[in-house]
Amino acid sequence: MLAAASLMQGSALAADDFIIVQSTTSTQNSGLYDHLLPKFQEKSGIEVRVVAVGTGQAIKNAQNCDGDVLLVHAKVSEQKFVSEGYGVSRADVMYNDFVIVGPAADPASVAGGKDVTAALAKIKQTSAAFASRGDDSGTHKKELALWKAAGVDPSGDSGGWYRETGSGMGATLNTAVGMGAYAMTDRATWIAFANKGDHKIAVEGDERMFNQYGVILVNPEICDNVKADLGQQFIDWILSDDGQSAIADYTRDGQQLFFPNARMS
Repeated sequence: MLAAASLMQGSALAADDFIIVQSTTSTQNSGLYDHLLPKFQEKSGIEVRVVAVGTGQAIKNAQNCDGDVLLVHAKVSEQKFVSEGYGVSRADVMYNDFVIVGPAADPASVAGGKDVTAALAKIKQTSAAFASRGDDSGTHKKELALWKAAGVDPSGDSGGWYRETGSGMGATLNTAVGMGAYAMTDRATWIAFANKGDHKIAVEGDERMFNQYGVILVNPEICDNVKADLGQQFIDWILSDDGQSAIADYTRDGQQLFFPNARMS
């Protein structure tokens, strides 16, 4: 009986060796987790279960103690999450960039441009269709900041040329392709996206479209269900030489999707 009880306890402990990562969708949609997580599990024995939603929702979920680790891409919101006590500390993990994609017809004549605010202003001036996520994701937050920098408030045109999908990046890109609209996306999701139609990258290379990802351990003093030790093992690995090399090694169609730059911030 004692041996059986010990075996059952060991099985329970093994079954509990998982963490929940509240994550942005781009890391999931790009296939990065399919590349990274088996490497981490093989090394640590810890399973990672990903909840992939927009950054705003991921942060809310973590604030509600639904998760052990947060991996998203809206630095100001991440720093607020930590400063309000919900997170232990924040570290940069990797970066890529945002791009504006659009139809081959290019109705706003922005293709080949680098100045993102000038491109957005032309889209507004020509009332060319633009599909926005409209979901408080990291991508949506960045898009709104760029509209503001362009001196444009697109909300007054919601339902007209400016269409808010309230959906993830993949669904929004499908909408953009279907209606011949422009859209802003992270480059990794665009490279991995299969339903491009005649859409191409129209605007890229503006330093304001830099896209930083950060990782945070949810504070176990606020959320007593957090598996702090297991979560910290994941964070330590993804910031380590092994984790950073694994990020750099991930490519699609011969293109590197994410660029490691681990440091505390």
